[in-house]
Amino acid sequence: MGINKETEIQANIQIGPTDLGMVRIYVEGKGIDLPMDFEPEEAKEIAEEILAAAMAAESLNK
Repeated sequence: MGINKETEIQANIQIGPTDLGMVRIYVEGKGIDLPMDFEPEEAKEIAEEILAAAMAAESLNK
């Protein structure tokens, strides 16, 4: 599956700090239970990538 392939899979995502000082991205859905822990600096890089993708998507919609 790639970025541009649509799917019918539904999932929930939660993002928050852990008690060990990590940032957890938790994805849960039918057949999916995926906790991903990141160092705070890694999480900031991911956030920057998400913002860049959002801006690129907005420019395609204009």
